[in-house]
Amino acid sequence: MNNHNNRHITKSIRLKTWDYRTPWWYFVTIATKNHKDYFGQIVNGEMKLNRLGVMVNQKWLKIAELRKNVELDYYVIMPNHFHRVIVLNYIIDNSGKLLLQADKFLEEQIELNNTKLFYSKISPKPNSLSSIIRSFKSSVTKSANELNLTEFAWQPRFYDRIIRNEKKLFNIRNYIEQNPLKWKLEKNYPENMPEL
Repeated sequence: MNNHNNRHITKSIRLKTWDYRTPWWYFVTIATKNHKDYFGQIVNGEMKLNRLGVMVNQKWLKIAELRKNVELDYYVIMPNHFHRVIVLNYIIDNSGKLLLQADKFLEEQIELNNTKLFYSKISPKPNSLSSIIRSFKSSVTKSANELNLTEFAWQPRFYDRIIRNEKKLFNIRNYIEQNPLKWKLEKNYPENMPEL
């Protein structure tokens, strides 16, 4: 961490050469503060959502309705974290104007090196992956407060992985589906995932 005017500034973990508005497939994990179980519990290898967990699910599904450039793929809500694959289909500006249509990267298996220089020139704007996750987290926090869960909080960051090809996507989808069965192994370490 850096210290700026007596405040701690945490370094970003985002890939510096990548514009996170880029039409692509992303694997994202967000966790509750201190990995506290807020969303339900695992029973016999299956996730049982509580009221807040149900709200998390509803808020997540609402994203695709509110943001036309977003497509939702596999996801799983766990007691203290949330894994999901999110697809940004195109870049839109603040007014909703289409700036760039997505390529079918799964068929072409485009390597990141071929595109990162172009996209790094586009500065992050609204409708980026970070703004989508921030909005989602804020909405869930508001719902938690309405349920009198005023102590609820998220970890300040989120983990993301740019999905590079169809094989990686297959492995990540499989990981998401199997996550409740592996709860005891990674209960307190949702970020410590195997190489997918």
